[in-house]
Amino acid sequence: MDLFNNWFNYFSDYEFMGMEIAAYFKVAFVFIITLVILKIFKIAVIARLKKVFKKTKTEIDDAVIDAISAIGWPFYFTVSVFFSSRFIKLPDIAGKWLFNILLIVMVFYAIRFIADLLDFGAKKITERKKEEGGQTGIIKALSVIMKIILWVGALILILSNLGYNVTSLIAGLGIGGIAIGLALQNILGDLFSSLAIHFDKPFKQGDFIIVGENLGTVKHVGIKTTRITALQGEEIIMSNTDMTSSRVQNFGQMEKRRVVFSIGVSYETKIDKLKQIPTMIKEIINQQELLELDRVNFKEFGDSSLVHEIVYYIASADYNKYMDAQEEINLEIVDKFQKENIEIAYPTTTVYLKK
Repeated sequence: MDLFNNWFNYFSDYEFMGMEIAAYFKVAFVFIITLVILKIFKIAVIARLKKVFKKTKTEIDDAVIDAISAIGWPFYFTVSVFFSSRFIKLPDIAGKWLFNILLIVMVFYAIRFIADLLDFGAKKITERKKEEGGQTGIIKALSVIMKIILWVGALILILSNLGYNVTSLIAGLGIGGIAIGLALQNILGDLFSSLAIHFDKPFKQGDFIIVGENLGTVKHVGIKTTRITALQGEEIIMSNTDMTSSRVQNFGQMEKRRVVFSIGVSYETKIDKLKQIPTMIKEIINQQELLELDRVNFKEFGDSSLVHEIVYYIASADYNKYMDAQEEINLEIVDKFQKENIEIAYPTTTVYLKK
């Protein structure tokens, strides 16, 4: 210890650029100690967090550890320089610039930490959307927009601390934003409509929808347009603004389909056969899978037939399954009526001549 004090006192007698050489050694010593302590602290924190997070089943903890690990040497170097500079008297301008550099580095790593977490969240949401068959473009766009807002906010904060008048800058950004908004109002309208579709979920990829005179299956919901595959096979491209401002019939959300159809028999059908028709049709429908009978009624006297109305539900939104079931019902009705000598009516005109 005496040797160290003698050594320190020896260099205290010499100066360099107006400051004792011993002060330079003191600053270097504090810098190295601070840098070592910070690195040890980082390693200890990461090791501790890994032990804690091993007990969890979530993945957010891995994202936090990765974000902390991404803090590089510029941060530790700048913090060490700033802390060691407190042990010497620096000119005001030098102290101010050291503080500004420290602020820039800290803000940079803080924003990057938040951006890494945003990327992790966007990645997880995107993976889930892909599994569900949903669209991921809007998630990526939102992630980019949020990161741009973060970096712009960080830039304004730094400029404000550097002494710049950010009021005029913010006002300029506002005026510029209005000008850009007016120039891109159609695109921005579609973008916000895309957000409305994403969060409100009136339909999703794979749903069969009717929009005005257009009908088909939703193929893609993008940032500006929604693409629909029509029944004939062609692709219909509609702006998202048109989609949100129109009435949309979504058959993809149907849990079951209500089916109403009629069948007419000739006026020559005997009353006993006429009374048997509801029972026949009920038996036919009840034998079919996925079908739930609602009612069968002798509805009305038609122009050329005695009309029966049948209502049933099919527990599927699939149009092909509905058509297969209806075809089976029709074939069974024809077969049953032929066996019972019940004539299915067709449009006829009977002329009575009176002598």
